[in-house]
Amino acid sequence: MTFESQVLSIEAADNVGTIWLDNEAKRNAMGPAFWADLPIAVHALVDAEVRSIVLAANGPHFTVGLDLKSMTGGGRVEGESQARMRRRQYQDVKRLQDAISAVADCPVPVIAAIHGYCIGGGIDLICAADIRLASKDARFSVRETKVAITADVGTLQRLPSVVTAGHVAELVYTGKDIDAQRAATIGLVNDVHEDRDAVIRAAHAMAAEIAANSPLAVQGSKAVLRAGASMTIEQGLDYVALWNAAFLPSNDLTEAMIAFMEKRSAHFTGQ
Repeated sequence: MTFESQVLSIEAADNVGTIWLDNEAKRNAMGPAFWADLPIAVHALVDAEVRSIVLAANGPHFTVGLDLKSMTGGGRVEGESQARMRRRQYQDVKRLQDAISAVADCPVPVIAAIHGYCIGGGIDLICAADIRLASKDARFSVRETKVAITADVGTLQRLPSVVTAGHVAELVYTGKDIDAQRAATIGLVNDVHEDRDAVIRAAHAMAAEIAANSPLAVQGSKAVLRAGASMTIEQGLDYVALWNAAFLPSNDLTEAMIAFMEKRSAHFTGQ
């Protein structure tokens, strides 16, 4: 598994991958290298056939969001038409969206382990994960309205599927900070742990629990859940019936039945 980045690092062990936000000097601010390297990191771990991924950070904070200093620009180039400039700005936003969507579209479950600040683009990032855990010191903010921006990298599209409409509106319109306990109360995070080390341990323990199950079934479940989000119940039921008609027969299913009869834990190979 080959991957090089100045702001991210990855590792894989026992079928669990980890993506580390690794730019402590800048409090893991999201600059050009982050947006370019994140999809590559995800794809590298998927290619390594991990069964789950933990998204965590080195340093005192998960991320302070967009690196405004390094990401400013995009103004009009001499001789450039307004239309050409607007198209270039549109394409720049789409590139950032695609980076976050690489996490959402990852075929294996992604668990975010959040500590310290998780601001602005950090909310975009964790909303793209399947599961979110936090440390007691975590602080969350959809900060864009405070810097005169309409959030455009995924928060406004994904946060409503995580928390209810009133909480979305409050967080987005006010740009306020909330603590980990409030985040847990509204369902933004599943659980709160004592500190950074504890939440990262908890995330890896959950990732290992997921990785112990049949990867075919876990990834199938994620695919069906994603598809069902835009379907009626009847459409979703038909979809999963077709899915299992296509993909249910597997060596993992046979192993599950044999392990049950032999009263032992199953060993799944993903075949």
